[in-house]
Amino acid sequence: MLKMLSIFGYALMAGGAVGFVVTRTIVSPLPAVIAVQVAAFALMVWARVTFKGRSFHLSAEPTEGGLVTTGPYRFIRHPIYTAVCLFVWAAFFGAPSRITALLALLVTAGSLVRIGCEERCLLREFPEYTAYARRTKRMVPFLF
Repeated sequence: MLKMLSIFGYALMAGGAVGFVVTRTIVSPLPAVIAVQVAAFALMVWARVTFKGRSFHLSAEPTEGGLVTTGPYRFIRHPIYTAVCLFVWAAFFGAPSRITALLALLVTAGSLVRIGCEERCLLREFPEYTAYARRTKRMVPFLF
């Protein structure tokens, strides 16, 4: 059940992202939007580099190698989902409309579903995850 829910979350994220591409609103000529999207991309790269060679799974499941708490994971538990959300919300602000708001909400909802699924898996796999979760926020340092 958890795997299917996490795949559903992924589908929401992918669908929203594809929607931005199809509507040609994923990038913007506005310098502020470009700056936020570059920062989001840099955060994603930093997180992937920190995560090392671990593979991506379509469904939520921990990878071998232990809990990662360094790099951007030192500040937030889900920097890749944060980066994706930051990227698409910047795209929304670059081309605000009902459609782009819906697309950004789809990506965000999918991210939150995936986060919930992954956190349940991580709690079962890594006893130290509880303490890690107490000292870091999910996506926004000091807030959420």
